[in-house]
Amino acid sequence: MTAQAGTGRTNQKQRTRTAILAAARELIGTGAEVTMPAIARAALVSEATAYRYFPDLPSLISEALAGVWPPPAEALAPVGDSTDPVERVAFACEFLLRGILARQGSVRAMIAATVTRPETVTTRPGIRFGLIDHALLPLEDTLGTTDPDGFAQLKRDLAVVVSAEALFTLTDLCGLAPDEAVTSAVRTATTLTRAAVRSVA
Repeated sequence: MTAQAGTGRTNQKQRTRTAILAAARELIGTGAEVTMPAIARAALVSEATAYRYFPDLPSLISEALAGVWPPPAEALAPVGDSTDPVERVAFACEFLLRGILARQGSVRAMIAATVTRPETVTTRPGIRFGLIDHALLPLEDTLGTTDPDGFAQLKRDLAVVVSAEALFTLTDLCGLAPDEAVTSAVRTATTLTRAAVRSVA
């Protein structure tokens, strides 16, 4: 009986954990604000219970988003045959920013958490650097070889533009509509990339 009771408790804990993760994924998918109280309500558990399974919101969001973003090569498959880094960067930028818009409540929550607690930044899910690296593959043997510092600087420049922070600056502070914000960021990303390509032409 003791063994059965222990197994029952273990199963119940697993069901509770699964329910919390499922509620988080569902809320994230709406693009609405993501908070621990909202997730707990959706999972039909108390907020205290949710915190027993996940120490903070970033760790819960991180696990809920695991596997949601495809690997960079898969994400860039539509331009996989292209050798034009400008085209590839444009696609990567739009892909990332559209994905952020679809999940912006969770992305905003993660940014807020990592701004106030920088030590949690390693738990912040993200694929921007992988997308940028993959988009710039055609430049590795040219700019990456002839000017490695310039190549590294291009990646840093793109990391500023191909990002949630840039997107929210354009929508929240500059007042652009989401589509306009994406277009603006893509324009900047391609301008940076085109300038780098010209430097090795």
